[in-house]
Amino acid sequence: MSRTKKMTLGLSATALALVGGIGVAGVASATTTPAPAPSASSSASADGSTSTAPGGGMGRHGGRGGERGIAQASALAEKLGVEEAKVTEALQAFREANKPATPPTEGTKPDAATRDAALATSLSGTLGIEESKVTAALAELRAEKRAEKAAALTTRLDQAVADGKLTQAEADAVTKAVENGVIGGGR
Repeated sequence: MSRTKKMTLGLSATALALVGGIGVAGVASATTTPAPAPSASSSASADGSTSTAPGGGMGRHGGRGGERGIAQASALAEKLGVEEAKVTEALQAFREANKPATPPTEGTKPDAATRDAALATSLSGTLGIEESKVTAALAELRAEKRAEKAAALTTRLDQAVADGKLTQAEADAVTKAVENGVIGGGR
């Protein structure tokens, strides 16, 4: 086997191991807490789901996610110029109205564009705000979240390089793979 092929295989294996480890840690943290029953104080994220899972998955599993859901409702309320309680109620109503009869199985994730359009329409009607304004606010929140996730990944990779766990070339390969949607949820 040539040296180039060995290096490529090594980089690929390292990238997959790193992202696999990140994914396993995310799944482990997202699945250790039983799902709470919705309450008046529970919140939903900007996509209509309660939020917990780090890295893009807004799971439905208690824990730190309630804080994220509240932050999402708060940020959306701020962008829309309405009371947070009204946004929280509207998001909860949307989530309840669009709750699947059975939990989605692997590979049956709803189309994000369709879900987002339905959310914008629902929030627009419930809150009495132009749909284009709601759509723009949701897009801004998602862009901010993507930027935060990218910054967190960069920080973790930089630390791995500093600790000697990865070379800079390996970290760059992981970043490129995530940015291109090959691995992880970085898009």
